[in-house]
Amino acid sequence: MSQATGKYLILIGLAVVLIGIIVYFLSDKLHWLGRLPGDIRVEKENFKFYFPITTMLLLSGLLNLVIWLVRRFWG
Repeated sequence: MSQATGKYLILIGLAVVLIGIIVYFLSDKLHWLGRLPGDIRVEKENFKFYFPITTMLLLSGLLNLVIWLVRRFWG
């Protein structure tokens, strides 16, 4: 492994820790996350199906923006 790989692993680890802290401390304020318009939710008597497509698209866009910013300024 090279030093660049080590740096990327450290950055990924820090990002995971940061996301964990945000979820832990702000979970009551982020109640809308996963319940956006466009998220598919089917609940029946013995069956639940949940597919948060809008939430996934939003998070994917934010993650792509963060990656683009990191690569632009530190790449």
